[in-house]
Amino acid sequence: MTKAIKKQALGRGLSALLKDPENDIKSVEDKNADKVVGNIIELEIDAIEINPFQPRTNFNEESLQELASSIRELGVIQPITVRKTDFNKYQLISGERRLRASKLIGLTTVPAYIRLANDNDSLVMALVENIQRHDLDPIEIALSYQRLIDEIQLTQEQMSDRVGKKRSTIANYLRLLKLDPIIQTGIRDGFITMGHGRAIINVEDLDVQTDIYQKIVSQNLSVRETEALVKNYQDSLKPAPAKAPKGSSFDVSNEKKKAITEFFGTKVDVKVAGNGKGKITIPFHSEEDFNRIIKLING
Repeated sequence: MTKAIKKQALGRGLSALLKDPENDIKSVEDKNADKVVGNIIELEIDAIEINPFQPRTNFNEESLQELASSIRELGVIQPITVRKTDFNKYQLISGERRLRASKLIGLTTVPAYIRLANDNDSLVMALVENIQRHDLDPIEIALSYQRLIDEIQLTQEQMSDRVGKKRSTIANYLRLLKLDPIIQTGIRDGFITMGHGRAIINVEDLDVQTDIYQKIVSQNLSVRETEALVKNYQDSLKPAPAKAPKGSSFDVSNEKKKAITEFFGTKVDVKVAGNGKGKITIPFHSEEDFNRIIKLING
């Protein structure tokens, strides 16, 4: 049984627990509350209401359709977060785009984190303990960090103290969540490493990200090769250096060179550069020869 299937089964089991009137969990002190805090639970979409204080009111329809297509292919990668308001009733805290997109494709349930009225400390403990596990993939760790930011309002410095990780390490995990969902899934499934993901994240265009991801998988590219691929792409975006304007060059005919040579009575060297500038070199063999040339110049 794969890890994804295990998680799904666990979520359904907890969902049944929450729908049992004898297990109406309202606080962290209630029986089975420890099974809720910090876990992913499959919730029926009809049991979730939109937060009336949601500041965001405009949702781009095209963007929602794209997200819906992604969810249809890959599922909901990042669970939504809800607050329990009554028996089997919940209010959305975060993830309205994911919820709307799930409704668009006809899903009846959605993976969710459930918050209880007084579960703040318990949630922090559960998430920190979860992060310390060794079997988590990089995206799972990143999602846990993001929850601590979104729900507990911890700064990266505070998280660094709580989980015993450097702030730069936390930042590197969080940046993975900016990757295209297909690439996030690739990291979770082990097709590419976190190192590959960190290289790809330097590309802003999501379509280009997925193109690079496909090359990594099909050509079995190393992290270093991926970094080189990304660098070549970024270099291609830089404007070409401006070329210096060309001057109006010209050729000095042999007849003109011969005329100058005959005039000075010595072989004269004429050179013309590409910008039209040049020089005439008149050799002399003695002081007497030099004075002769001066007289010719002065006429």
